[in-house]
Amino acid sequence: MFKKQLLSVLVASACVAAAGVAQAGSITDQMVANDAKTTGDVLSWGMGTEGQRYSTLTQVNTKTVKDLVPVWSLSFGGEKQRGQESQPVIADGTMFVTASYSRLYAIDTKTGKEKWKYEHRLPDGIMPCCDVINRGAALFDNLVIFGTLDAQLVALDRETGKVVWKQKVDDFQAGYSLSAAPIIAKGLLLTGVSGGEFGIVGRVEARDPKTGKMVWMRPTLEGYMGYKYDADGKATENGVSGTTNQSWPGDLWKTGGASTWLGGTYNAETGLAYFGTGNPAPWNSHIRPGDNLYSCSTVAIDVSTGKIVWHYQNTPNDGWDFDGVNEFVTFKTKDGRMLGGKADRNGFFFVNDAKTGKLVNAFPFVNKITWASGIDLNTGRPKFVDANRPGDPAKSADGKKGEVVFAAPSFLGGKNQMPMAYSQDTGLFYVPANEWGMEIWNEPISYKKGAAYLGAGFTIKTINDEYIGALRAVDPMNGKIVWEAKNNAPLWGGVLATKGGLVFYGTPEGYLKALDAKTGKELWHFQTGTGIVAPPVTWEEGGVQYVAVVSGWGGAVPLWGGDVAKKVNFLNQGGSVWVFKLHKS
Repeated sequence: MFKKQLLSVLVASACVAAAGVAQAGSITDQMVANDAKTTGDVLSWGMGTEGQRYSTLTQVNTKTVKDLVPVWSLSFGGEKQRGQESQPVIADGTMFVTASYSRLYAIDTKTGKEKWKYEHRLPDGIMPCCDVINRGAALFDNLVIFGTLDAQLVALDRETGKVVWKQKVDDFQAGYSLSAAPIIAKGLLLTGVSGGEFGIVGRVEARDPKTGKMVWMRPTLEGYMGYKYDADGKATENGVSGTTNQSWPGDLWKTGGASTWLGGTYNAETGLAYFGTGNPAPWNSHIRPGDNLYSCSTVAIDVSTGKIVWHYQNTPNDGWDFDGVNEFVTFKTKDGRMLGGKADRNGFFFVNDAKTGKLVNAFPFVNKITWASGIDLNTGRPKFVDANRPGDPAKSADGKKGEVVFAAPSFLGGKNQMPMAYSQDTGLFYVPANEWGMEIWNEPISYKKGAAYLGAGFTIKTINDEYIGALRAVDPMNGKIVWEAKNNAPLWGGVLATKGGLVFYGTPEGYLKALDAKTGKELWHFQTGTGIVAPPVTWEEGGVQYVAVVSGWGGAVPLWGGDVAKKVNFLNQGGSVWVFKLHKS
């Protein structure tokens, strides 16, 4: 009898392990590394450190998705209902989801009951650029870790919600904040910083996730020294990022921006973490002739050493606020090459060798691009259209306003923060794209700590009346758009692809939708009651596949959208998380 019971326990344990369910207790680095292969949890931003947002689950598929129904919904409550861009992470029957104003909720995945809530006490005078959003948390050991709008990292006990450690990253009064979800790579907690519009110094930091102590720090501005830290916190120099003044004039590199505000991805095969970097500061490019490294770039960092292995600059000498922070998603080709795809704000989709950074392909994924006529695949550099760069105010009649130009995409980008997905079945990327432009002009500007450091004015414009957003299935190898699903309002939420042949995404109009991954045909939708600007996730629990998404209109569009913001000003704000499963008749 005892042997039978023991056998039953062992079989049950094996089944749980096969499903990939995180056990109560420690979440290890190996569990995070295997996140994309396991189905019983979601342990990382991107549903795997590579950021593919692809699930092998098939219970919800092209035939069954019509029967998807809500299981529960939990409201974040209060008056803080705006800008919900978070991706949930899930372990051991608990969902951890961040909300606007630096809050974090622990929720029972089966019932939707709130287990605990943490509300970070924010000081007066925080200066987030683009709404009071947060994009998610990281899980490690018995901790859930996230960043705050006043530039702190907070680690909470997963069971109780009590603070285990808290670390100040930088001075929020100088414009620093944190909005990205941290990631775990080789047992380290990797984070970026926000605040590029305030002339901050972009960087990537690696910390011990159990204590918050720094291990290394790598600036993403050319000229700054990197550091590594011993167990006592003593810093030693770890090499300058690039060569001082090689691509920046004078002292402008010291307040040059290049913030890493969307966070990163990590590929275990290459050992590299990939972080996109934001715009150079100020926006007025005439003040800073040169390429202005490492702004608007993909930077590949050796996680073991904290040193930059390669970089690729998507928009040298950016003059349009084309932040290059968009996620670099690695994938393997049929012939075994490890490549990475990036749908950049500037409207071009880039494919680079993930080990060397060599440009493999580059092509438009939006219809209208005015700032460049293409990307030279031999040199890797854009073919600039000089007439479509905002004019130099120093050459204007009054010295106060340069020539106004119409530029497309707008500075909100062909794609912004909303993460794309990659399907291992179709070999396609599913990109939430937007078609819009802007009138933009340059103005004189000088740096002042804590003040906006732009040197530009702008008005965002629609390009056509038919639509703004379009979910596009993109072939990274030949550059073809296989299909598209147009949307009236701009798309601002992320995408999920599954082996069930589905692509899930949300719209500002409030719909969570499921499309056929091969054809783009809409197979299912559900109205959540407020706009979706967050990426969906899926997991399996107790033999049931669940789909979840955070709902709550906000983000940059209603704040900066100009004519576009007016077009969608009827949308209501909100804050809740929705969970779905198949209805059993």
